[in-house]
Amino acid sequence: MIEKYLANEVSRKRWRIFKRKKLALASMWVLGFFCFLSYTAEWWANSKPLVIHYNNVTYYPILNTYPASDFNQTDLVNPDYRKVTLSENDWVIWPVVKWDPYESNQSVDRYPSPPSAENWLGTDDRGRDILTRLLYGLRYSMTYALLVWLITFMLGTIAGGIMGWKGGAVDFWGQRIVEILSTVPQFFLLIIIIAIFKPSLGLLVIISCIFGWISISYYVRGEFLKNRKMEFVEGARAVGASDIRVFFKHLLPNSLGPLITFTPFVISGNIVGLASLDYLGFGLTPPTPSWGELLNQAQQNFTIGWWLAVFPSLVMFLTLTMLSLIGEATRDAMDPRL
Repeated sequence: MIEKYLANEVSRKRWRIFKRKKLALASMWVLGFFCFLSYTAEWWANSKPLVIHYNNVTYYPILNTYPASDFNQTDLVNPDYRKVTLSENDWVIWPVVKWDPYESNQSVDRYPSPPSAENWLGTDDRGRDILTRLLYGLRYSMTYALLVWLITFMLGTIAGGIMGWKGGAVDFWGQRIVEILSTVPQFFLLIIIIAIFKPSLGLLVIISCIFGWISISYYVRGEFLKNRKMEFVEGARAVGASDIRVFFKHLLPNSLGPLITFTPFVISGNIVGLASLDYLGFGLTPPTPSWGELLNQAQQNFTIGWWLAVFPSLVMFLTLTMLSLIGEATRDAMDPRL
């Protein structure tokens, strides 16, 4: 189905090569399905019903906020839907998981509590459902990873492309600046900046992009240096194409090999980077759902909460494995020898 929408025969051949890797193709669909569940998690894991029919009135708590008085709960501002008394004519449809990522289970004996019928993967050290926090945590991990990937690749492509396209003094001094920036201990600088400012998803993305573009700029520069003397570039110049048109219309599309090939690996590296920051306490502000924060809890409660280590580690392992399989298949598909 995807193949008929691809623009040219080269792209269709690459897609056919990618499809031969069955594990990579399955990983792409499975990861896409998990991301869909995460970005629509309110419909699958929430403490609010999807629909509730009460006193001959149908409510949609997942979409709207209702006063507690509508459900005869005069001592509350927001209704507690679990405590709504339903008559025989009333009915309710709950999400698959009846917990939101910030809600504590008050009925368990201790925190963290082991897997049970109420909390399928157990709870963390504050009684919050682990399955729900893993599901919502994927949203933050993928958002961070994709934003950092997009911004760094744009900056790296522009910087590397200009150096490779212009050459000469522009390339020489540009490379000296890149070499100086590449000697900066980026991870430690990132921790220092986050320790000064209050961390948020946007701030983490911006700080991670300050130096993240350097590595991809090397590959883009090499591609531009190789392609700028090719016949199609000389032909474009001969017919009077401007530098901007040659850059974006001819050189850039023919230099995207490294960008496409490295994308899955860069995204997986960004996921690990955010989890590392969260694990060290320099990532997303609590109580934001985070895989790294769950792993930090696993270290602190290892003897009494094995599930805190097993399930977050398993989810991260599966996610990184699927991205690696997709990356290997993409690398083969982009190989000009094939």
